[in-house]
Amino acid sequence: MPVIESEEHKALRAAVSALGNRYGRAYFTRTVEEGVPARELWADAGKLGYLGVNLPEEYGGGGGGIAELSIVLEELGAAGCPLLLLVVSPAICGTVIARFGTEAQKREWLPGLSDGTRTMAFGITEPDAGSNSHRITTTARRDPDTGDWLLTGRKVFVSGVDIADATLVVGRTETVSAKEGRTGHLKPCLFIVPRDTEGFQRRKIDMELSAAEKQFELTLDDVRLPADALVGGGPSHAFGSGGEGAGLLQLFAGLNPERIMTAAFAIGMGRYALAKAVEYARDRTVWKAPIGAHQAIAHPLAQAHIELELARLMMQKAAHLYDAGDDVGAGEAANMAKYAAAEACVKAVDQAVHTLGGNGLTREFGLASLVTAARVSRIAPVSREMILNYVSHQTLGLPKSY
Repeated sequence: MPVIESEEHKALRAAVSALGNRYGRAYFTRTVEEGVPARELWADAGKLGYLGVNLPEEYGGGGGGIAELSIVLEELGAAGCPLLLLVVSPAICGTVIARFGTEAQKREWLPGLSDGTRTMAFGITEPDAGSNSHRITTTARRDPDTGDWLLTGRKVFVSGVDIADATLVVGRTETVSAKEGRTGHLKPCLFIVPRDTEGFQRRKIDMELSAAEKQFELTLDDVRLPADALVGGGPSHAFGSGGEGAGLLQLFAGLNPERIMTAAFAIGMGRYALAKAVEYARDRTVWKAPIGAHQAIAHPLAQAHIELELARLMMQKAAHLYDAGDDVGAGEAANMAKYAAAEACVKAVDQAVHTLGGNGLTREFGLASLVTAARVSRIAPVSREMILNYVSHQTLGLPKSY
């Protein structure tokens, strides 16, 4: 893994940063207040090829990987206008379809996901399952007469369902017995569910989080889907030899990029907050010198910068491993990157607010809303405690308590 970024990556950073700064925090704040997505920024990023930089060239993408897409999200975040759907649409859904979709699914979805004209949401979390994905109860059964799938279940905290063209829903096959279900054996399958499919209902969750993308609870009541709605197509991904393994591969092919991109989201947010604090500390004079000359102000900001840089290194390692096809190594690194980035982001935002004092809570400086937003990266898509469980069990070999 290269420690120093390539010239191509540096150029990508500079170009995306320029785009983000043309819009800036004021634009992003306006979209949040109006309750609308950042359509103009999304469209421009799509036209410039940034949204699909990780997707295959033969389907309109840039032919890169998660390493390149994480740069896009980080730099937009550092400019104060991160695009949450970058985590979901091209990173999770685009990756899963590119790796496991049928040729027809790739042709239908990847060009639109690449240029931003189409988007997808991702539904995995359930009200009674929480972080235990082995308790997913959304089930799919085949209609013996038509071969269609019938999908039933509930999902919560699904971002952007109202504006996405479809949602990639994680379910399990009804052939899993009650006994297998109780022992926690997950046999997932992923389905493409168009937004206006009959029986596919959504309810907006009232959040105190300030974000243009809304959160939804989904109810699927015998949602009828054609056979080709199953990612990969055909029943072999759900039943028979190797079917369950295919479903698990599909699931984790999306979850590792999700963690890497969440790290990019957090690092970008932390960089934005830190830059605001440094600018303020350099100019704000209370006695004879700018407040940034005092170590009580300067040292915590320096620590925040160090921790953000360290988190970025782990994120880059995770992206490199994933793009190289090392799913196992990427799983460990992606979890560590997400943990490190979330912790660094929270500390950077907190210190930025403290540096500005009362000004840190004003709309003028735009930091107060980040206090809540920063903590999301500690919670979603997987909590810091579950990451610590992963590392203690998978990396250190310690026994489980559950």
